[in-house]
Amino acid sequence: MKAARYHDRKDIRIEDIPEPELRPGAVAIDVAWCGICGTDLHEYLDGPIFVPPAGHPHPISGESAPVVIGHEFSGTITALGEGVSDLEVGQNVVVEPYIIAADVDTSPGQSYHLSKDMNFIGLGGRGGGLSEKIVVERRWVHPIGDIPLDQAALIEPLSVGHHAFVRSGAKAGQVALVGGAGPIGLLTAAVLKAEGLTVYISELSEARKAKARETGVADEVFDPRDGDVAARVRELTGGEGADVAFECSSVPVVLDTLIDAVRPGGVVVNVSIWGHKPEVDLPKIVLKEVDLRGTIGYAGDHPETIALVQSGRIDLAPFITGRITLDTLVSEGFDELIENNEHHVKIIVDPRA
Repeated sequence: MKAARYHDRKDIRIEDIPEPELRPGAVAIDVAWCGICGTDLHEYLDGPIFVPPAGHPHPISGESAPVVIGHEFSGTITALGEGVSDLEVGQNVVVEPYIIAADVDTSPGQSYHLSKDMNFIGLGGRGGGLSEKIVVERRWVHPIGDIPLDQAALIEPLSVGHHAFVRSGAKAGQVALVGGAGPIGLLTAAVLKAEGLTVYISELSEARKAKARETGVADEVFDPRDGDVAARVRELTGGEGADVAFECSSVPVVLDTLIDAVRPGGVVVNVSIWGHKPEVDLPKIVLKEVDLRGTIGYAGDHPETIALVQSGRIDLAPFITGRITLDTLVSEGFDELIENNEHHVKIIVDPRA
């Protein structure tokens, strides 16, 4: 079968590899669509990061580069391994793409995403969504009902936004400020709107500001070049400030703005992955008793995220901004997102075309 394999920095190859073998307790899936994630771009430009370098196998998967990549994917079940009785061949599904030790409790309420040596399918081994087929442990497979398979490829990044919402403790009726309208910022905003919050977004890019307005995920969109964003938020909230804020840009000045914009006792959730250590305005955090929280991935978020889409409270279709085949992955996918990223939210790949 065809698959995209990561060999090293700026070295992704479309190769023919053996089909994965079904095993007990696992599910065989024909991949329908796979999104290209910002993490994939980081691996391409600066990696290996999550990908175990050649000769240094991951302690759980036992694999190292080259590995099949892609962790935002949907597909259809083609076979069930021995012991799997609660799914059916022909069901459409998404995968929660974790590589976690077999003895880690992944039942509801557990923080399994924080377990030792955690990695991701499509980065740390065990196949990936940028291939025609994959075999995955049953515990990571989530049925999606009638959600279209192309839109379902966005369930994984949407779950990142949902987990950030859960981490924030935000409630319906509150005010949220999202810093950055890239893919994760927009999808986090979509969750917040669906959960009944008033949502403001701060963003420089004209294309991304337009996408925020077009999709309806923001009540107001601010350009920091047009004035003080924090002052504008306080003006709209009777002088109080936002209840919660979400850092989705990896830009230090955005983090400063969010800390300034939240009310005393407010919460700032860092969602973005930083490639450097930013300065943090600790005096302001102390004097305002701001709660700065980290978030990574998701834990038990997929069912609720899927329900938000199934109910129609979130429409994922507008966030798909490109569709390509596996053969054009680098030229029309990676290169496009690197050189023209302002005009894309999510490019999805059909690995079977």
